[in-house]
Amino acid sequence: MMSLVVHLKTAAHLRGKGDRIAKVTFRGLPLYSRVAENCGEVAHFNETFRWPIASRLDQNEMLEIQVYNYSKVFTNRLVGTFCMVLQKVAEEGHLELTDTLIDDNNMSIKTSVTIDIRYQLMDGTGGMWSDGEFLDVPDDRDGMFAFETDSLLSGQSHGSGTSPGRSLQGSIPTFRKAGRGVFSAMKLGKTKCSKDDHKRGDELAVLEMEDLDKKAMRLAGMLEPDTISLASVTAVTTNVSNKRSKPDIKMEPSSGRPVDYQISITVIEARQLIGLNMDPVVCVEVGDDKKYTSMKESTNCPYYNEYFVFDFHVPPDVMFDKIIKLSVIHSKNLLRSGTLVGTFKMDVGTVYSQPEHQFYHKWAVLSDPDDITAGCKGYVKCDIAVVGKGDNIKTPHKANETDEDDIEGNLLLPEGIPAERQWARFYVKIHRAEGLPKMNTSIMANVKKAFIGENRDLVDPYVQVQFSGQKGKTSVQKSSYEPIWNEQVIFTELFPPLCKRIKVQIRDSDKVNDVAIGTHFVDLRKISNDGDKGFLPTLGPAWVNMYGSTRQYTLMDEHQDLNDGLGEGVSFRARLLISVAVEILDTTSPETICSTDVQVEPVSNISESATGKMEEFFLFGSFLEATMIDRKIGDKPISFEITIGNYGNHIDGVSKSSSVKKKKKEDENQEEENELIQNSSEDEADEDADLTSVSSTPPMKPFITDRNYFHLPYFEKKPCVYIKSWWQDQRRRLYNSNMMDKIADKLEEGLNDVQEIIKTEKAFPERRLRGALEELTIGCSRYVTLANKDVNLAGRTKLDRERLKSCMREMDSMGQQAKQIRTQVKKNTVKEKLKLAQNFLQRLRFLADEPQHSIPDVFIWMMSNNKRIAYARIPSKDILFSVVDEETGKDCGKVKAVFLKLPGKKGFGPAGWTVQAKLELYLWLGLNKSRKDFLNGLPNGFEEIRATKTGHGLPPVTLVYDMKQVFQLRAHMYQARSLFAADSSGLSDPFARVFFSSQSQVTEVLNETLCPTWDQLLVFDDVELFGEATELRDDPPIIVVEFYDQDTVGKAEFIGRTFAKPTIKMRDEPYGPPRFPPQLEYYQIYRGNSIAGELLAAFELLQIPFDAEEIRRALIAVHDFAVPQIKVGQGGRADLPPLEGPTDSERGPILPVPLGIRPVLSRYRIEVLFWGLRDLKRINLAQVDRPRVDIECAGRGVQSVLIQNYKKNPNFSTLVKWFEVDLPENELLHPPLNIRVVDCRAFGRYILVGSHAVSTLRHFIYSLPDKSCNNWATAAKLMNGYMVLTNGCSQARSSPSFSSRTFSRPAGDISVNLEAEPPIRKMDTVVKLDAMSDAVVKVDMNEDESDKEKKKKKKKKKGGVEEEEETDERVLDWWSKYFASIETLKENLRSQEAAQAEAEEREDLEIAAEAAEIRPDDLHLKGSKMKERFKEKKSSKQKRSHAADSSEKRPPKARVDELVVYNKELESEYGNFEDWLHTFNLYRGKAGDDDEHALDDDRIVGRFKGSLCMYKVPLSQEITREAGYDPNMGMFQSIPHNDPIHVLVRVYVVRATDLHPADINGKADPYIAIKLGKSEIKDKENYISKQLNPVFGKSFDIEATFPMESMLTVSVYDWDLVGTDDLIGETKIDLENRFYSKFRATCGIASNYSLHGYNIWRDPMKPSQILAKLCKEGKIDGPHYGPGGKVKVANRIFTGPTEIEDENGLKKQTEEHLALSVLNHWEEIPRVGCKLVPEHVETRPLLNPDKPGIEQGRLEMWVDMFPMDMPAPGPAIDTSPRKPKRYELRVIIWNTDEVILEDDDYFTGEKSSDIFVRGWLKGQQEDKQDTDVHYHSLTGEGNFNWRFVFPFDYLVAEEKIVISKKESMFSWDETEYKIPARLTMQVWDADHFSADDFLGAIELDLNRFPRGAKTAKQCNLDMIRNEQELPTISIFKQKRVKGWWPFVARDENDEMELTGKVEAELHLVTAEEAEKSPVGLGRNEPDPLEKPNRPDTTFLWFLSPLKAIRYLVCNRYKWLIIKIVLALLLLIMIGLFLYSMPGYLVKKLLGA
Repeated sequence: MMSLVVHLKTAAHLRGKGDRIAKVTFRGLPLYSRVAENCGEVAHFNETFRWPIASRLDQNEMLEIQVYNYSKVFTNRLVGTFCMVLQKVAEEGHLELTDTLIDDNNMSIKTSVTIDIRYQLMDGTGGMWSDGEFLDVPDDRDGMFAFETDSLLSGQSHGSGTSPGRSLQGSIPTFRKAGRGVFSAMKLGKTKCSKDDHKRGDELAVLEMEDLDKKAMRLAGMLEPDTISLASVTAVTTNVSNKRSKPDIKMEPSSGRPVDYQISITVIEARQLIGLNMDPVVCVEVGDDKKYTSMKESTNCPYYNEYFVFDFHVPPDVMFDKIIKLSVIHSKNLLRSGTLVGTFKMDVGTVYSQPEHQFYHKWAVLSDPDDITAGCKGYVKCDIAVVGKGDNIKTPHKANETDEDDIEGNLLLPEGIPAERQWARFYVKIHRAEGLPKMNTSIMANVKKAFIGENRDLVDPYVQVQFSGQKGKTSVQKSSYEPIWNEQVIFTELFPPLCKRIKVQIRDSDKVNDVAIGTHFVDLRKISNDGDKGFLPTLGPAWVNMYGSTRQYTLMDEHQDLNDGLGEGVSFRARLLISVAVEILDTTSPETICSTDVQVEPVSNISESATGKMEEFFLFGSFLEATMIDRKIGDKPISFEITIGNYGNHIDGVSKSSSVKKKKKEDENQEEENELIQNSSEDEADEDADLTSVSSTPPMKPFITDRNYFHLPYFEKKPCVYIKSWWQDQRRRLYNSNMMDKIADKLEEGLNDVQEIIKTEKAFPERRLRGALEELTIGCSRYVTLANKDVNLAGRTKLDRERLKSCMREMDSMGQQAKQIRTQVKKNTVKEKLKLAQNFLQRLRFLADEPQHSIPDVFIWMMSNNKRIAYARIPSKDILFSVVDEETGKDCGKVKAVFLKLPGKKGFGPAGWTVQAKLELYLWLGLNKSRKDFLNGLPNGFEEIRATKTGHGLPPVTLVYDMKQVFQLRAHMYQARSLFAADSSGLSDPFARVFFSSQSQVTEVLNETLCPTWDQLLVFDDVELFGEATELRDDPPIIVVEFYDQDTVGKAEFIGRTFAKPTIKMRDEPYGPPRFPPQLEYYQIYRGNSIAGELLAAFELLQIPFDAEEIRRALIAVHDFAVPQIKVGQGGRADLPPLEGPTDSERGPILPVPLGIRPVLSRYRIEVLFWGLRDLKRINLAQVDRPRVDIECAGRGVQSVLIQNYKKNPNFSTLVKWFEVDLPENELLHPPLNIRVVDCRAFGRYILVGSHAVSTLRHFIYSLPDKSCNNWATAAKLMNGYMVLTNGCSQARSSPSFSSRTFSRPAGDISVNLEAEPPIRKMDTVVKLDAMSDAVVKVDMNEDESDKEKKKKKKKKKGGVEEEEETDERVLDWWSKYFASIETLKENLRSQEAAQAEAEEREDLEIAAEAAEIRPDDLHLKGSKMKERFKEKKSSKQKRSHAADSSEKRPPKARVDELVVYNKELESEYGNFEDWLHTFNLYRGKAGDDDEHALDDDRIVGRFKGSLCMYKVPLSQEITREAGYDPNMGMFQSIPHNDPIHVLVRVYVVRATDLHPADINGKADPYIAIKLGKSEIKDKENYISKQLNPVFGKSFDIEATFPMESMLTVSVYDWDLVGTDDLIGETKIDLENRFYSKFRATCGIASNYSLHGYNIWRDPMKPSQILAKLCKEGKIDGPHYGPGGKVKVANRIFTGPTEIEDENGLKKQTEEHLALSVLNHWEEIPRVGCKLVPEHVETRPLLNPDKPGIEQGRLEMWVDMFPMDMPAPGPAIDTSPRKPKRYELRVIIWNTDEVILEDDDYFTGEKSSDIFVRGWLKGQQEDKQDTDVHYHSLTGEGNFNWRFVFPFDYLVAEEKIVISKKESMFSWDETEYKIPARLTMQVWDADHFSADDFLGAIELDLNRFPRGAKTAKQCNLDMIRNEQELPTISIFKQKRVKGWWPFVARDENDEMELTGKVEAELHLVTAEEAEKSPVGLGRNEPDPLEKPNRPDTTFLWFLSPLKAIRYLVCNRYKWLIIKIVLALLLLIMIGLFLYSMPGYLVKKLLGA
């Protein structure tokens, strides 16, 4: 091992006298000397420091020595510093020198130091030294010594900083710093050398064991209270762990299991599509599923509003890699596929990682994949949501439409991605692979060999790369285990990409089908950084390891999924050398290839060393015990095999490669290993001469532990394995991860502690959080210093360098932030700061995950009969050794409990819960050179047995332990709660089995309970543990407790398991406080990954004492040398604490938990309110007829009376009963209370119907009312803010918004003023309190919505449109009120958001101020500077607050009475209406195996209604003396009687939104069905055709009798012409709880009282009657109506108006307004006040039992209930949907100008156009109208005087046009569409023979379009470009508008160009007005327009043809004609010549 040793002798010429200390730093690691006390000029340190180093000493490295004046109290003062470059040392290896120091100012001072430096290399080239000369000093962590615990007995003692003069035996046994618990307190928070460090070296001269706790307490006492771990003092023993690692509790692999997902996509509209006059269709693709919208004709801004749903049932990994693709296709029809306009791609994972898992109303940018130079091809506006099981999607509210039209601001991109994305090339280079498995059977190979005579490799690999929906493949390398490709796959994609992962897969090419060999995912987020100092994705060249199924080749591989990357791989498959690079393309350069098709091209080879230098690694493992081996495999001998890569894998690892020449160092074959080592290079020491690997333990036959498990007899002899392997040395990557992981582990532990403290309500959670943050800060700064010294190793890739930089930056900033947050942690901010700290934790975990692999993971397989049975996989980084403590893996050189599990799918479900085997395993992995310490972490006291006697340096094959300790384990099993239901009755018969070492014991079986109280002590005698006593004390093995359900037949069924560590008492310690007797603690029980209950127990491990003689003999046997000293503690003879005998004679020989451990009990009385049973299902096919409820708690209980006839009346006749029981004083230890319902059948048989366990009784504890309240009366307040009786100072928790201010209540009167305020208010910042608090603040009635995510109604916009000018009562209807409410709601939300943004900003400023240490009073001075810093932050918030401001600037709306719209169920707002009546679900049947108990709903067999109240027994007398106290009712005074009652239920259904499509066409035909008891209403004939957002607007009346009919079901069905109707979804409402609730949910209280009109009072009782009734019931004084509009209730005075108008407009006096003002503020009334339910609309999710947990849409509705014994209510309010209003739009096209000229004239050649104008209203393309044609316009001017008339139906409130039309000729009925009112005008050029040419268009939104220009000159493009800035007008307000508007089209470069101007007049009339004054189309009667004045020139050539011809001939075609004539002449000449030639020739020849 290389090392640098510095011997610091003296420091001379010091000034003055005092204590001195020196600090020596090398490579960032400081070591401190001891304190030289009271020395004068010379300080003799005489101390040696040693740094083991892993890399050679660089010539430029520095050594720094600093000398300080030491102070006990203040910080040490620096005397001076000495720095030297180690060049000389590196060359010569040894150097002695004396040199002077320099001070802070770099001035030389007199003081000098004398040192001696040696540098030792592996091969001994440095200076040599003898072992005695230097002793190594343990390196110092966190600025203090880490003391080592090594007993004197072990014979292996470490020196600890003693001077070289002392002998070894005299060295100090000190204790090692423990990992957890109080010892973590010893890290003194500061990294500086703290004042206590040096005293401690002297104090602990000889450390006796019993002092340890006192010591720990004392050490802890010296620290700040923050850093003390709050795990109590016992935690020293339970959690301290230095040689042992924490086990992982969750067993079952969760990934790879399919889950339900639903992806819903709404395509709303598209804009700015490139192309002229297109017919666009949008195609939505998810994975391989495609769906299309309908086609919209001739528009490039189509409006669709179509909703698509895709359902999947796949594992999460597969889901999130699927690509969502939106493409717009132009003119697609049945025959042709259409042309692609553009596409947009994004993976599902990106959507899922958004807040609320969705994008809402965002614009997707389309780009053309075939032409990347083109830029944006248009935008599609859509919503995308991904819902997994159990997610609920909140639809966000949208401020207003105009925000959404701002396309740039609402792009469909995740936060932080720039709007303008560039094209980039992604290069994935595939170099080579090695270690591939066989993929073919050997039989085939032998046949081939016989024929061809050559031995081939049995695999034909190629690599397939997938990215963003595209695939690329390399070539196939035939038969090669080590293929070399050197090819790159190139993808072209927008950057940053919206697809997160690149999938790289090695596949085997096969004639039949290709199979995957292994898969690796490259996560782009991990290989890039988008910060300002970030870097583009880059990776490698690096080897990636692939894992998958086992390597034996089978034809049908059952684990094939693992090779596709699903689930955790169970074996190494291969490794692949890849690299990834990205280059941003410059799309302007001409050589860019335009298409995005995948390309594959060859690349050059890379050098061997590029990936790092090959090093030899050594892996050592020792099996200390193997227990809990499953009994199925217990009959055959078992061995364990450890493999790393293919090394050590004897069965199927070896693939001999014939094609590739052997690479010496990478060889993977055992056979050549020996030869390889013979030829190995000289620097490997001699001892390795014959080191072969031993990778598996010898087979052994297991012994029986108990009925279920076996164990292997590894008693004294522990088998060992070791493997040598060769890998590229990339340890730095793993070290980096380890450092971060350790920081993260520490933080996680701290945060868990904090949560535990908060949960158990212990004191000071903030202290522990501060401590955790402090640790984080220290960890981060330590990381930065360590990472800084990271040396430039070979094989560092770009990613390594960049990642290191970015990690250092991140860690540094995280440290700073943690420091800052720490200062802000106060008692009241703990929870939010805890959230921030959890973000840190996620960031750390993300950073720690290293994307470039190095050493493959280690697999441990249990083999039986040469078959692989079960495995465990251990990441290599966890066991990697480093000389720097922080970098070492967390399990390196430690004993770890490892649980083996079944591979692949076998491990899903119940098979995965059982442990296959539990190993206690010691592992060490490191460079072979540094292997000398590999046994250090093992428990001491062993001898090594080597394979051969000769090899001195060989690792041992076995360890023989000669030290064993004998213990007695006592397991105090007190009780368990909330266990898993394992029987069909819904209960279990649980017993627990405790395993420790190789013993196990069981508790007794308790029948039929989920909350067993065993109260049983299990004693394990003579437990033998090996190793040294002191180590065991710090670090006992873990105890496993498993829970089973006893079945009469068959074997017991597994319920769950938990782990615990015992508290240990050594033989010489007293049994007493603080650690003994141990406390009961809760342990979580897991079943697979789900929590299956908790166990309350305590465990202690007591050492059994020996006598002294035995000890002496043992020592002499172990050590041959004389024992230096034997110290037997005083307690040596003390015996174990006595066990009490069994007290309970009935229980037989069962020992109870002893007194000191079991909790202290006191007497409680539990009162039970029995109300009734509901919805009991049949049991064994028989109906329940005479049920009874049994309540049981801690062995005591009470039974209700029998219900005589459940059908007739399911309520109990006796309401209240009670029983007394002894319960623990500590509320956290209260046992659960069991509720069971039994059915009494004939002949005295009882059958269990169902049961419920109330796990926490704390909600029901009664607390005495507060004396300080004015007039306190009978009160029983429940902790949850629920009340049984109401109590003086409490308010119900259900008020919609809590505030942190409680009302002070003076004795005098309080006046509350209630004038009507203007509707827009500033909100206070509302602080939510949790349920425990009672404070409520007055909130104005319109601001009832406290949650931000109010649903944005899809089809509603600003509701106050009509009211602005006509607030005429007659016009207003219920819908006006509804829309106004939604509007107010949005405004409130906006102002709330703005207030929040403001608060955040303030906090930001404060934080910044704190960071900059500005005093608050300077804030306003420096405010401006600070603000600059937050500019970026603000800009995002600015928008939000801007929205709020604008709402305040609006003109005040006309006052419309409003109601409250809840965007959730009313129940969630009012605590389920369980203010005094609780509902307990009764369960029966086995619990589901699903992870989240999601199937519990199927197990519900009914509900019990009632309540509980518990209190300590002697209750004060004052309560019972109260007037009117009924002793029979106990604490449940004044609750109503439960006799049957007749009620009229009126259900109003307003509308449904986002229904799940039920028909093939992606729509549904919904109708409402209502069921209550036996009565059912199906509104089938009024179904709404093809609509997913139907407006029902209906009310239904049903009569019901409570309690028999109390569950209301409202369902939405889909109407089908043929077959049965399908259920879309349903919602259930418990009417009974609402009816009896004191929140008065029978009929919502309106905000105003009126006798007529749209806001008529609905309740048969007037407000004054309601108020009088409430006052009487609450026994409060009032109401007293006084003069002047005042009313007094209790001691509050309310004011309000006193007059009311009746229908005839007459005013009369009334008290109703006053009474109503009290009711609206009833929560302010002391003692009985609570928020009464206002007039409201609630939004309920629709669920479908077939798709549990996934919302199928939402229903807006409300329910009114009226008792039949009261006066009958009036008729139902009319909420029927508004009918659209009929309008007629008249458009007169007067003129056009500057229209571009398209045609060339045939004759004259002039440019001209034959212009006509076309127009239509959106959605009515088939009704388009054209003007006549203005022929031959030469200037682009056209005169038309032409009128278009468009009749349409319009909904004012929604600003939509309503169109009803049949979708196709096959449609059964018309479908109603609602589309925005938009007018389209186009200008065309008419052609006689070819198609007309489109020139330009304009689209005007009739609600907001720019005002037309006065003249053609002023009309320009800006009117369209800057639409947002210009003032807009609405035709519905203006009625008549005239002006010039521009026509635009897009040119080739996609720029808008002006193609003409039109002068038009728009005139809007209502249908009635249109009838009165009709007009004609075109220029027809009536009201005809005059003919246009068109100049004659247009018909010029028609009138004077000669002129025209002359013009043609002379001007234009003169030369052309001359040329033609000449050509003709020439042709004639040639023709004549050819014609006459032959004859002439003949004549000549014949000589005629």
